[in-house]
Amino acid sequence: MPSRALDAVAREGVHNLAALIEARCSAADTGFIEEPGGRSWSYAEAWSLAGRLANALTGAGVGIGDRVAIQVEKSPEAVLLFWATARIGAIYLPLNTAYTPREVSYFLTDAEPTVVIARPEAEAEMTALARSLGVTAVLTLGTAGDGTLMEKAASAAGDPPAPELGWDDLAAILYTSGTTGRSKGAMLTHGNLASNALTLSDTWAFTGDDVLIHALPVYHTHGLFTASNTLTVAGGKMLWLPKFDAGQVLGLMPQATTLMGVPTFYTRLLDHPGLTAEAAAHMRLFISGSAPLLAETHRAFEVRTGHAILERYGMTETNMNTSNPYRGRRRAGTVGFPLEDVTLRITDPASGAPLPQGEIGMIELKGPNVCAGYWRNPEKTAESFRPDGSFITGDLGIIDGEGYVSIVGRGKDLVISGGLNVYPKEVEDEIDALSGVVESAVIGLPHADLGEAVTAVVVCTKDATLDEAAVLRALAPKLAKFKLPKRVLFLAELPRNAMGKVQKAKLRETYDALYNC
Repeated sequence: MPSRALDAVAREGVHNLAALIEARCSAADTGFIEEPGGRSWSYAEAWSLAGRLANALTGAGVGIGDRVAIQVEKSPEAVLLFWATARIGAIYLPLNTAYTPREVSYFLTDAEPTVVIARPEAEAEMTALARSLGVTAVLTLGTAGDGTLMEKAASAAGDPPAPELGWDDLAAILYTSGTTGRSKGAMLTHGNLASNALTLSDTWAFTGDDVLIHALPVYHTHGLFTASNTLTVAGGKMLWLPKFDAGQVLGLMPQATTLMGVPTFYTRLLDHPGLTAEAAAHMRLFISGSAPLLAETHRAFEVRTGHAILERYGMTETNMNTSNPYRGRRRAGTVGFPLEDVTLRITDPASGAPLPQGEIGMIELKGPNVCAGYWRNPEKTAESFRPDGSFITGDLGIIDGEGYVSIVGRGKDLVISGGLNVYPKEVEDEIDALSGVVESAVIGLPHADLGEAVTAVVVCTKDATLDEAAVLRALAPKLAKFKLPKRVLFLAELPRNAMGKVQKAKLRETYDALYNC
């Protein structure tokens, strides 16, 4: 898809992501990554190390188009390893550190990497697994810059050969979360990643003066690409944390300007007594994504700090798609407007026909950020794109009269009860507004008569006295009868994945036989 951002840098002779990074910042002596109380790198030092890592990979047999699978703990070297693969035309394949060997075996079988990079403590186990699957090269990378990969890089040259690469060449394969069937590998090109980084840097007004608190994991597009790439093309600095800690993040705010996080970051900050307007005075921007941010969290954070959290919408296959405005009203419960060069439409899930403004339907996208399809899965690729090239996201949404986009749930989470559509978010919003409710998840469960029964799973505050009958009484005047839950269940907390998304598939599995169907 056309991209004004890529067209602009192409006029400067830049035609791939590695060349963009080199042109923007490779020689800069300004700070790039700093581990508070530990190591630090300038852009020039980082680019040099990435070059040595690239030569270490080529020495291990990695060439253009080869996959490099990475399952390591978060470290600055893990990001520079991505730079290294981009420089030699290889394809970066990050894997969640929580995946078991059995799960990893699927990804190695599907992607057939040339090299696997593992944690030093997992070297023996990963070597046995990789060799059983025909992967002969296993290297290690630790959090302190240790491991066999770093040993090879230490004696390697810093300037690897630069192959001829274009925007359409693959840079990464990111596997989806796999909540319905096997995970699928989204193929992300140099152009997908570069266009999104340039657009976000401009949309969110990043400059070389910005300092980002980086507390996200780097096996996911949020921390690996949205955060790191956006800061890189702007020439800003990252304060590098191994994981989120509210107290540590608050302590860094006086020397930072921005934070990118998931909703859990902000609820935990709100639980910390140190969160005040004074503590956040040096910050210019708080961004939230990867999971829906409760409107109450948005309001409470603004009251405490004076900052309105900027919520945006993205996904593994597309990077970022929409954003609330940097300058303008950031509306709680919405994800703002489509980014530059991104076309978003709402369609009928069955027919694909466009729906009028204000109606709920499937979100479809076109833009330079949309992936090239799914790795070795032409059937799923064909299913996911309309004939005109629009990508079918699987997310249900609505566009209001002012053009703000709201996400109302996943298409697979739609509940069809007695032949009538029930959108979970509509019911969840009413439940979440009840006094004593922290949050809720609405799911459909098998029911002999209705097909699916609307079922609510609710998390309450510690002092709440709500029970099932009270919730149903409160909802009765607000919702049509077919939308009312048949049962209201209570949990101490909802199951979530590493990025904070509620795992409704787990809830459905847990309560599958609730109605004895």
